[in-house]
Amino acid sequence: MLNILCRYTLNLAFIAQGFIFLTGVAFADEAVINRNLADKNLADKSLANQTTSQETKTNKQIIKAFTAKYSLIRKSDPVGTGIRRLAYQDNGQANYSYHTDIDWLIFSDTRTETSTISVNGNKIVPLQYSYKREGTGRDKHYEWHYNADENTAYNVKTEKNVDIDFTQNIQDPLSYHLQHRINMINNPTQKHFVYPVIKTSGSIKNYVYEYDGEEELMLPYGLVKTIRLKREVIEKKRITYTWFAPELNYLLVKLYQSKSGVQQFEAQLTSLETE
Repeated sequence: MLNILCRYTLNLAFIAQGFIFLTGVAFADEAVINRNLADKNLADKSLANQTTSQETKTNKQIIKAFTAKYSLIRKSDPVGTGIRRLAYQDNGQANYSYHTDIDWLIFSDTRTETSTISVNGNKIVPLQYSYKREGTGRDKHYEWHYNADENTAYNVKTEKNVDIDFTQNIQDPLSYHLQHRINMINNPTQKHFVYPVIKTSGSIKNYVYEYDGEEELMLPYGLVKTIRLKREVIEKKRITYTWFAPELNYLLVKLYQSKSGVQQFEAQLTSLETE
């Protein structure tokens, strides 16, 4: 019985972690990618494109406030829901949040991520990040405060500062999703994306995505034309496919993850509200 419980707990963790859409909490080790100097050059190039394209448009116009809901699926069975939300504040900042709620067999898992950001042209600047996980197994909580002007990041949990070079367009584990959408909107023909992300440990990892084709999908939301990207973590034998819909301003509409050729989970868009 103990072995069965352990196996179910592990599978539940795969589902919950995976739908965070490749965030730092879900994937902790990409040393092989980070040692690739070419990727750093591509990251610099992406930053240059961001700051020179469509400077006359505000990011509030590029990506409107929205609430997107998803169904979390494992082996064709719904096991939970996910919600992504972007809300703008009166002071010009924005809150970007993500919440999942999973109930599978006798197990439960609730996770909430929130990123407070500012917008500088086509560049997202993270200000604060928090992550909280509760449910079966060990609970987790992280919180970081960022100061791009002073190139520092403060770990609230450990009460320590970390030196970070924010001139390299460093993102937190959630804010880079929004930066990615902006990059796709401004550069729809781009095939390779690299994002330096500060992990909950304070280290920097490059997240790399490759263009993998176009596909028309029938989802609970409806029929949508999409662009598919692929991310592979070779040392973990993990492959993640993500689908973005140009007609929905490059919103993430589907995600599929496998490990060693075995499906871990899938997420599909069910509804979308914009302001």
